[in-house]
Amino acid sequence: MARKRAAYPPDFREKLMALARSGRSANELSKEFGVTRQTITNWLRQDDLDAGLRSDGLTSEERVELSRLRRESKQLKMEREILSKAAAWFAREAEPSVKRSDS
Repeated sequence: MARKRAAYPPDFREKLMALARSGRSANELSKEFGVTRQTITNWLRQDDLDAGLRSDGLTSEERVELSRLRRESKQLKMEREILSKAAAWFAREAEPSVKRSDS
């Protein structure tokens, strides 16, 4: 499993995005600051999405909402399954006992 690195501070990200937008290449910034080129590219893309300059992805706010809705959906599915099993159990308990004859 891949290790998850701690998030870069917002001011650091802003600084790198400003440098990239001022004309410095992502490769150059990557070598200088030790951040991968793809990470810098992703930050720029997400910033453009959040600012409404692009429409080919989800904004940060939409991503948070989608994550919340997925968690909520998962919880609701579990609760529905539990209620379904409980209803089946109570239905069996409510049935009159069938006596067998020992003929």
